[in-house]
Amino acid sequence: MSARLSPARTIAAHAVLLTYTLIALFPVFVIVINSFKSRKAIFADPLALPMPGNFDWVGYETVLKQGDFFLYFQNSLIVTVASLFFVLLFGAMAAFALSEYRFKGNTLMGLYLALGIMIPIRLGTVAILEMMVASGLVNTLTALVLVYTAQGLPLAVFILAEFMKSVSDDLKNAGRIDGLSEYRIFFSLVLPLVRPAMATVAVFTMIPIWNDLWFPLILAPAEETKTVTLGAQVFIGQFVTNWNAVLAALSLAIVPVLILYLISSRQLIRGITAGAVK
Repeated sequence: MSARLSPARTIAAHAVLLTYTLIALFPVFVIVINSFKSRKAIFADPLALPMPGNFDWVGYETVLKQGDFFLYFQNSLIVTVASLFFVLLFGAMAAFALSEYRFKGNTLMGLYLALGIMIPIRLGTVAILEMMVASGLVNTLTALVLVYTAQGLPLAVFILAEFMKSVSDDLKNAGRIDGLSEYRIFFSLVLPLVRPAMATVAVFTMIPIWNDLWFPLILAPAEETKTVTLGAQVFIGQFVTNWNAVLAALSLAIVPVLILYLISSRQLIRGITAGAVK
């Protein structure tokens, strides 16, 4: 039987949620408002809103003129979208196989994949770089896609396998009786039922990829393959930092993550809270 909160507790829960949301968004708010202010105004009063006396476009003008920010933005989009596609596709397939079929080593295979969650992929940076050099993939977006796909698969398999175990066996068996292939059952019956989990995996996979600096710096530092995060580093010097440009670049980089969250927020919340209240 579903547990229902009283009106007072519902209001309190919404108040707590709103408070946590405001706290989480406050750093983003500070970055955005300071991106529209002059350097002097940023340091004089960082919490002040952009006003006619301190308003300045110089950060965005610098970003658009110095370096090829649109190319960096395009590279980040290509790498992120391609990585998400392969993580969700291969992760869902592996999760379906582990949850649906019983074979020797099933449990060991699941544990092996789960190790990827506990062991950071960055520990293998030297070996990864050597493989990319041997394969001729250094300074290519393909190298980043391969690394991020490998990085996101363990978490995707772990989450999706648990959700796929809850899909009704009767539904899948009915599909088999009707003559559906395993591929049709997977794509037509199972995937639509685990969309909340897919949205959850997509959001938690996208953010580390979009914000990553380590692998773009190691594997693809060339000008034509720079990502947004790496491209923003051109405004950070050893002795002088162009804070207007840095804040403007970060503000623009926030937009794709925000759009993805707005698109998948409902599915994300359903995926996170599934099974929390019975």
